[in-house]
Amino acid sequence: MPLGGLQHYTIEPQNLERTREFYCDVLGLENGDRPPLDFPGYWLYSGGQATVHLMGTRKPRDGIVVRGTERTYQDTGRLDHIAFAATDVDGVRKRLQASNVKFREQIVPRTGDTQIFLYDPDGIGVELNFPKT
Repeated sequence: MPLGGLQHYTIEPQNLERTREFYCDVLGLENGDRPPLDFPGYWLYSGGQATVHLMGTRKPRDGIVVRGTERTYQDTGRLDHIAFAATDVDGVRKRLQASNVKFREQIVPRTGDTQIFLYDPDGIGVELNFPKT
């Protein structure tokens, strides 16, 4: 059974609104249609695909594992980072600087592509990959 492309990843942020603002206002994802689920959240779209799901607090029920309320967000466990294909490196750089988002930039050896690395409000690594122009 071959796997297809990645459909989405889900974040359970400390502050749902702050994280939505970061992904929409800073990274440019679009808040879009989400089924009427019984807990708060957002589906954020990139290129018409609901790529990032933000999940608010859920109530425990059969078959659903809900993390305890004593959560800490000092690291993201085994998840190191998530990567996006991106365009307009100069525009993104300016947008990050205008939002006071710290980032690191590097050129990929051999390909010459530009990568920008940053962290979301919960410390999840985000990598933006820009093809060499």
